[in-house]
Amino acid sequence: MVNIMRTTKLLAAAGTLGLALSAAPALAVNGHYVGGIEGTKGPTVPPEGFYYRGYLLHYDIDSVQDGDGDKVPGDNGGSVSAFANRFIYVTDKKFLGADYGMEAIVIGQRNDFDFKGMGVDETETGIGDVFLGPLILSWHGKQWDSVFAAGHWFDTGDYDAADPASIGKGHGTTMLTLGGAWYFDEQRDWSFSALSRYEIKTEQEDTDITKGDSWIVEWALGKVLDNGVEVALAGYDGWQLESDSGTPAPGPKVEQHAIGAEVTFPVKAIGAQLSGAVYTEYANKNRPEGNLFRLHLTKAF
Repeated sequence: MVNIMRTTKLLAAAGTLGLALSAAPALAVNGHYVGGIEGTKGPTVPPEGFYYRGYLLHYDIDSVQDGDGDKVPGDNGGSVSAFANRFIYVTDKKFLGADYGMEAIVIGQRNDFDFKGMGVDETETGIGDVFLGPLILSWHGKQWDSVFAAGHWFDTGDYDAADPASIGKGHGTTMLTLGGAWYFDEQRDWSFSALSRYEIKTEQEDTDITKGDSWIVEWALGKVLDNGVEVALAGYDGWQLESDSGTPAPGPKVEQHAIGAEVTFPVKAIGAQLSGAVYTEYANKNRPEGNLFRLHLTKAF
């Protein structure tokens, strides 16, 4: 009986692996966007100008979780490292009372999966799918900021349905963004922000599967200290809202939750801003679970 239960759980885990690592969304929920990369004041868009933001991410996988949030048997570890380049242009144009902007993202990534309990040992390195966002609308008040944006992740990265470490996802994703930041005082020293991303996927040509829509929310409670350094309690939560379609039976839905801390400080020598954060995941379902380390540097030109 014990062997039968263990075999059943391993078979279920194999299905989990196929969903959680297909197209290597070990960082994302089940699509493209990675929770936790923006952090404090993520919904606050800067004023008119051209900006570059570079993201350095490292995700250490401790385990793979099943649909009940329990650890799948075996030694299942690995890592994902990525360097994302984001280019933002905020114009002098207005639309619906908002500042109008646009953006593009190009990512270099390395996926290293060593899931001994599932017989997977794969490593891939390459350029991932490219994001183009032709619409950023940002509003600003005395003690608040808000943003709405829309764009698409294009299926440009290499994808192989038989390789769980593929850099590309094998499908496109339309991403809608909505968020806001509230400042508790006129000096804007205390803030709470929430930034949400809604992802709608296209069909994977290699598998004829369309992954279910997902919703990711990043949040942060921050305080600017007297020396200009900002510290924050931060986190992210993600849910797959719909089951995958195009499969004989609906695949399991994915969840991802994390809490962490962030520090942001100005780099006056180069006129930039540096932010670092560390997150610990908990209560994940049907996907890997681990720790996310993130740095991002923002430079205005």
